[in-house]
Amino acid sequence: MINDWVKDIGFINSTYKMKQIQLLETILYVNDQQASAVFYTKLFRQDPDLNVPGITEFQLSANCKLGLMPNKGIAKILSDKTPHPDQGNGIPRCELYFYVEDIQLEFDNATKIGAKLISPIEYRNWGDKVCYFTDIDGHIIAFAEKPDKS
Repeated sequence: MINDWVKDIGFINSTYKMKQIQLLETILYVNDQQASAVFYTKLFRQDPDLNVPGITEFQLSANCKLGLMPNKGIAKILSDKTPHPDQGNGIPRCELYFYVEDIQLEFDNATKIGAKLISPIEYRNWGDKVCYFTDIDGHIIAFAEKPDKS
């Protein structure tokens, strides 16, 4: 369906294709930037690469960053075009799905730092072994492993 629509309007053409994405930065809107920075510093076991008023960033891999932006900061940018981010506090607004080498290590660390457990480590019907937590703002954090192919 979508491909037919895209072809009809001429978007499937090498001239118009999105070029390779060089970096993905996911930015979470948070109630308290510094409290969230402390939480994610403990979760990732690394200091942020940038921590200034208005944005905290963690370089998680060569092509992946996680940013933390205060609700009040993004609200200035969004103005009245969307609901104020404060209205979503505590409501799961996204899921960070991290494939990791040692899910038990990440589970134990998340538990130790006080992340709220949503679902323990289990094999899911899509084949991954996954556990779920929330951060202090209610964003969902999943740690996953692909099953061994042995």
